[in-house]
Amino acid sequence: MRPRIASLVPSATETLVALGLGPCLVARTGFCIHPAEAVAAVPKVGGTKDVNLAKLRALAPTHVVLNVDENRRETAEALRAFVPHVIVTHPCRPEDNLALFEQLRAAFAGEPGVNERAATLSAEFRAALRRCRGVAGPRENVLYLIWREPWMTVARDTYISTLLAEGGWRSWPDALGGAQGAGRYPVLRGDEAWLGDIDRVLLSSEPYRFGPEHLAEAQALCPRAHVQLVDGELLSWWGARGAAGLDYLRALSQDA
Repeated sequence: MRPRIASLVPSATETLVALGLGPCLVARTGFCIHPAEAVAAVPKVGGTKDVNLAKLRALAPTHVVLNVDENRRETAEALRAFVPHVIVTHPCRPEDNLALFEQLRAAFAGEPGVNERAATLSAEFRAALRRCRGVAGPRENVLYLIWREPWMTVARDTYISTLLAEGGWRSWPDALGGAQGAGRYPVLRGDEAWLGDIDRVLLSSEPYRFGPEHLAEAQALCPRAHVQLVDGELLSWWGARGAAGLDYLRALSQDA
């Protein structure tokens, strides 16, 4: 019997499709939009934080894929009451993609082509990591903004910050967020002394969709910094997009 997979994480949904498991998907969130042609017909069960458990139960998944940052602990606990296999992911740095590919490969190794596709994803990621590390980065202090009103950024032990470090960028604030919780995405007051030492501000396209109209506002926050818009999907989505994210980061840092 084929697995019936519900993915409640956009990065995981994309990765499951890359592993050839698209036909096994029976549920996704409204944020799971890639690849569009593969997920269009897959039923939505709410968002990452507000999963419709009743609708999900009716779809009878055998496996649900979650993420520590994206989904709520209460959701995971509720799912364990009616889902045989709850798979919890938590990539915190680029190298963790390799463990993620193995985690999903092991869970679905019985499906045709999964082992081979997982090996290909791992090889592509290793090659991208080598390419990124082969280029000397700009060694700049960076503020990566994910929200406004209030301003929110990323702690140094998040996937985004550790990815930026591969490109030679040191993210601020100088804070660790821990394994989970709000501390991983600090709120700024806007008057922190270190803001005056920021060399570059990166305005992400998600979860807040920063646009050209926000450049001046961010410039006022960090007066001496270069402010630019960046693709948040490439810099924050792990899994199948990890290799492309590293190549994108490499291009950004070379242009710095």
